[in-house]
Amino acid sequence: MTTPTSSPSPNEPGERPLDGAVVAVAGAAARGRATLLRLAEAGATVVASDADPARLAEAVDTARYAHGGASVTGETVDLLDLGAARAWADRTEKEFGRVDGLIHLVGGWRGGKTFADAPLADWDTLHNLLIRTAQHTSLAFHDALLRSGKGRYVLISAAGASKPTAGNAAYAAAKAAAEAWTLALADSFRKLGGESGPPAAAAILVVKALVHDAMRAERPNAKFAGFTDVKELAEAITGLWDRPAQEVNGTRLWLTPEQ
Repeated sequence: MTTPTSSPSPNEPGERPLDGAVVAVAGAAARGRATLLRLAEAGATVVASDADPARLAEAVDTARYAHGGASVTGETVDLLDLGAARAWADRTEKEFGRVDGLIHLVGGWRGGKTFADAPLADWDTLHNLLIRTAQHTSLAFHDALLRSGKGRYVLISAAGASKPTAGNAAYAAAKAAAEAWTLALADSFRKLGGESGPPAAAAILVVKALVHDAMRAERPNAKFAGFTDVKELAEAITGLWDRPAQEVNGTRLWLTPEQ
């Protein structure tokens, strides 16, 4: 593990909020399109990954087209392989000179109607999707975020982690475990900062579920009560660099009514 060192802030007065920053986005293709767009708009160099190369390429091209001149790249990374995650982090820092953020958008859902009928195979799937990938991205990017001087690790979680229901036992438990892991990462940042405060921050953004324009078009009569629009999520993610690391580190920001 390397010793954290200070670096200049990615942005200077008069520039866009994230000019000069380098932000990696894991799970960028499905839920992350709005985040790629917002980060690029804010001036960041965006390095996206996903398990689906076709959807990833489409998301990256959309962000590039929307913001001419924006640096948005993508590559397929197997986040169930710690070595592959570490290699991605190392390549990103080597190529761009720094890493100022890792946005963990990898998701997945399994559930049923009753507790007694819940297949334990769902747990195996969700353990990999929601916990293992978060472990690997946090371990892989930990030191680079420290070196940034303004690093942010962001986990997208679900309200169900705080109030599990009978049919969502595996999903809620997996989300709760990913949150606990992220809070342990926050504690690492806190301890390594000592009296000066954490040099980086790990935070959790909590949603009930996400909604986007295509979903509304497919179900025009649906209310999507309590859902968070992906554009609102993207704005909240970008705003985490507006606050000092000490205020962000170890926090859970609710983007839906708190349970």
